[in-house]
Amino acid sequence: MAVLSPTTGPQRVPMLHVSLIVEALRARPVLMFWIATLAQAALWTLVPVLFYAAPPGDVPLTLAVGREWLLGSPYGPPLAYWLAEVAFRVAGGSVIGLYVLAQLCVIATFWAVFALGRAIVGAAHAAMAILLMTGMAAFTVPTLEFGPNVLAMPLTALALLYGYRALDEGRRNDWLGVGLALGFLVLTTYAGLLLLALFALFVAASPRGRARLATPDPWGALLIAAIVNLPHLVWLLRAGDVPLPALATLAQLFVSEQRLWAWLTLVLWLLFSHAGMIVLLVVAGGLLAGPRAPAPVFERQPVEPFAKGYVYYFALALPFLATLVAVLFNRATPVGGAGPLVVLSGLAVILASGDAIRLHRQRIGGLVWLALLVGPPAMIVGATLSLPWTAAVELEVSKPAADMGEFFTDTFRRRTGRPLAIVVGDVRTGGLVAMASSDRPKLYLDADPQRAPWMRDREVGEKGAIVVWPVTDALGAPPAAVKARFPDLVAEVPRAFARDVQGRTGLLRVGWAVIRPAAEPPATPAR
Repeated sequence: MAVLSPTTGPQRVPMLHVSLIVEALRARPVLMFWIATLAQAALWTLVPVLFYAAPPGDVPLTLAVGREWLLGSPYGPPLAYWLAEVAFRVAGGSVIGLYVLAQLCVIATFWAVFALGRAIVGAAHAAMAILLMTGMAAFTVPTLEFGPNVLAMPLTALALLYGYRALDEGRRNDWLGVGLALGFLVLTTYAGLLLLALFALFVAASPRGRARLATPDPWGALLIAAIVNLPHLVWLLRAGDVPLPALATLAQLFVSEQRLWAWLTLVLWLLFSHAGMIVLLVVAGGLLAGPRAPAPVFERQPVEPFAKGYVYYFALALPFLATLVAVLFNRATPVGGAGPLVVLSGLAVILASGDAIRLHRQRIGGLVWLALLVGPPAMIVGATLSLPWTAAVELEVSKPAADMGEFFTDTFRRRTGRPLAIVVGDVRTGGLVAMASSDRPKLYLDADPQRAPWMRDREVGEKGAIVVWPVTDALGAPPAAVKARFPDLVAEVPRAFARDVQGRTGLLRVGWAVIRPAAEPPATPAR
């Protein structure tokens, strides 16, 4: 490209070279979106499939609750637990189904944000928002543990997508999508009520929203959300359970300095989850690069104020309200988890960057993005393989779930001649046995009917059970609470299991006992 000067004659401007990522963003933004999204989902699926002997966190509890097909439980609304059970069965009784389901949730979340961004800022800028989301911790390690918080991410993003379309275009199908997304979100987590309240407030406060209220479609969406949750609402009424605390404490929320500090801690925790995004912004945003530094420019049409207000409102109000409610609940993390609260962070940053975005340090920026994509799963794999050797750390994901399930199932069958129907124990011992057993027994969590309302002691006496507990001393005695509940329990010699990555850790010792089923009454002779 040449620029003519009247005094010096023709001058050559240095050719601006662009990286492959930048060229893909400009020419094929949709393809770039799918490559980034599917690459992230594939990596976080392969990590647990290839390197985890046991699922992380409360996945065994999620499956134990899902197995019962309850309309509600002490663990919240049922949808995530139902889907976990379906995925487990579709995968042939393998937890791989949950790993795949979790990443499908991530894909759906990214797609909904991309579709919303494409309608507001165009495809190229929307793809940039997705690339920024790669640097957010909420969409990486936490997604290994499928549960309500993971399922809430795509439902939140879909509700925001259909909500914008419904308010902007007023199509009936979009209002249907709003009702279904919000309904399923509340059926997943009570934190969905926060988004429902914020959406209702936005509709009532905006001129465009008030205009839509004159039509029957918004009211139909509200009716659909109520119908979706009707069975769970009936269960709540019958159970006499109220998901929210007494509102009388609301006025005293920030009376003490301790509560204010707790809220600030949650806000800082959410900001810290954006660390990777901030690094990308510093590198590609041209900090210290100078205003005249050559950089490719991505331009878009000016965004209307309504769209900006919509994105900013939900990007800021949702995490703000969720952290406030978390303080009210005395919780250490925001209600509903971090993922659903930050789905619009990337798009909000792109909106705030202006109608013309310059990408500096293309090569370094591309390497940083690849590092954020590959680095976290690589670190998880490295820690899983090395920590048992270097620090003698006993990792929960290295517990031999398959061996545990097979041993206790076979033992119960040999001793009683019956399939294993019940496992009594904690989440990370009894839950793993119940999950890995070919008989799919019920989990009597800590022998506590309040934690396992689907179980009663009478059923244990009728069907028998395997009782398991982690051994913490040389004797391997059962926990006091379990012994008090089953005073005739006779502990067996603790069973030792080798981990997949043993390292310098000791064998996994599991205490156990068999509760034999009641003898069946003799059959009545035929007359």
